[in-house]
Amino acid sequence: MKSIKYSKYTGEDLGIDSEDLLRALADYLLQSGFDNPYMQFNEMNQRSLEDLKRAIEQALYNGDLFDQERLEQMMKQLDNLTTEQLDKLVERLVQKLVDDGYISMPGDPQQQQQMNGPGGVGQRDQEVKVEITDKSIDFLGFKTLKDLLGSVGHASFGAHDTRDMATGVEASGGSKLYEFGDTLNLDVNQTLFSAMQREGVKVPLDIDYEDLYVHQSEYQSSCATVLMLDCSHSMILYGEDRFTPAKKVALALAHLIRTQYPGDSLRCVLFHDSAEELRLSDLARVQVGPYYTNTRDGLILAQRLLNQEKKDMKQIIMITDGKPSALTLEDGRMYRNAFGLDPLVISKTLEEVNRCKRQNILINTFMLASDYGLVQFVQKVTELCRGKAYFTTPYNLGEYLLMDYMNRKTRTIH
Repeated sequence: MKSIKYSKYTGEDLGIDSEDLLRALADYLLQSGFDNPYMQFNEMNQRSLEDLKRAIEQALYNGDLFDQERLEQMMKQLDNLTTEQLDKLVERLVQKLVDDGYISMPGDPQQQQQMNGPGGVGQRDQEVKVEITDKSIDFLGFKTLKDLLGSVGHASFGAHDTRDMATGVEASGGSKLYEFGDTLNLDVNQTLFSAMQREGVKVPLDIDYEDLYVHQSEYQSSCATVLMLDCSHSMILYGEDRFTPAKKVALALAHLIRTQYPGDSLRCVLFHDSAEELRLSDLARVQVGPYYTNTRDGLILAQRLLNQEKKDMKQIIMITDGKPSALTLEDGRMYRNAFGLDPLVISKTLEEVNRCKRQNILINTFMLASDYGLVQFVQKVTELCRGKAYFTTPYNLGEYLLMDYMNRKTRTIH
């Protein structure tokens, strides 16, 4: 259920707050290149101020920023705005995101302030680059996780009691309003009280970001996870964006582990023609890479990262939509074959799967496609590593992945 926030309405910004704006812009801010699949590859492609303004304007006219009770009234107000008034409204909303710390515009401060000057969207807006901040990433991870847990029957982060699901350690100490970076050891009573103060006593009660109050306590856990995320070009082709939902799920998983299982570790590996580790703070900003799928390089790097972790339980979560199609040879050259299951590529990749098995590293695979080659390969991986394979879509990926992770945690007591 969409929440309604009440604040002083001045008429200048139609009562839109920055969190509602961020929710409406989530897909835009996490975009993976699907809007232009033939663009020149730039892994950390920045968005321009002009692009952001267009996205806000589209969200306004799509009605994404208004609840149903106000929608008709707000749309009439928008229709009555002149072009200049609309530009001013969009500029105020952009400034609100900046002031609340959800976006930044790195570079010359004088250039950043030009957005408030006279004139509409022009060349200067195209040159000013916009970046989402860590605070914004934290909020989007929270929002995605809340939506996913709600869709699988969890009323809130506090659906369990104050005992940690992984360790059984009781919460202790006082409570405080949740701030970015805090461990989300939820004070259920204070959180519910805050939500009832804001919305009144009703069922269901919608708990939102600013309602969260947390205990402070210590936890122990022993699970190390490497998330292997396929960012080959096929993830945005064939009329479907598979990469943006995968990034959302990765952000939700990162938020879940950081807030509910702070003793666990999560690291992210991108694999395409090659593989590299990606800082979780950069996850929301990454876009699709080159064309091929070098699963072997991803597994090699994932093992190296897991070997750095001193945990009892180690696992690889792989999200992919394609069979292995590339290999880095011993001399550093790339061997590529996108057709069928290449015997050399598959054999070398399965060698790494066997190494994972010998190190007791579990591999769970979430397939975003069902072509024959991918299914065959994943079946072999799960057979070797005694892991699980899930055939998913961009729409149910998050439910499958998060429930698999939490079910393993609830069955494992350290």
